[in-house]
Amino acid sequence: MIENSNHNKPNKRKRLCLITIGVILFVNFLLFLIALILALTVFKSKQPKTEILTASVDGVAPRVTFPAVRIELNITVDLTINVQNRNHASFKHGAGKALLLYRGTQVGDVDLYPGNIPARGNATLPCRLTLQVDRVANDISKLISDVLGGEIMLQTKTRIPGRVTFLGFIKKHAVAVSACQLTIGFPNMKVKKQDCKTKAKL
Repeated sequence: MIENSNHNKPNKRKRLCLITIGVILFVNFLLFLIALILALTVFKSKQPKTEILTASVDGVAPRVTFPAVRIELNITVDLTINVQNRNHASFKHGAGKALLLYRGTQVGDVDLYPGNIPARGNATLPCRLTLQVDRVANDISKLISDVLGGEIMLQTKTRIPGRVTFLGFIKKHAVAVSACQLTIGFPNMKVKKQDCKTKAKL
């Protein structure tokens, strides 16, 4: 009887070790499964969305004088940009950039201040772009033609880089980009039409 009892002890230890290893493997698999589900749902990076809330024009209506052709132009485009953070984590963005273009040529630019947008939150960024006439030198005849025709088309492009941080250490870089085409009427200096598109790069 004593021999059988001593013989069973190694078997019990072996069985206990196997059960312990099995439990550890199961718990690790369960944790991995939970982490995978969270990564694909709650912690999945979503693109920050940008949109132009308002667009307006300030300045003096352009004047073209003859016989010596001369154009006086003072146009400032005011944009209100809304950045929506659709993630369950904060989106910290660095200094952005906004450009003003005429027929593909950059005619103005402005820096956008850095900031932090809370999880599932929004931030409004004001943007004021002034058209610099000296940069339109190569297209001055086309600009005069557009002004005399009663409207001018301008494009704006904004780029806001940043990163989304999950749990304080999981970081995903993202860049929010928006592009707008504005049709400005003269001499009333009103935005007649605007067409905006947004996207983000992760």
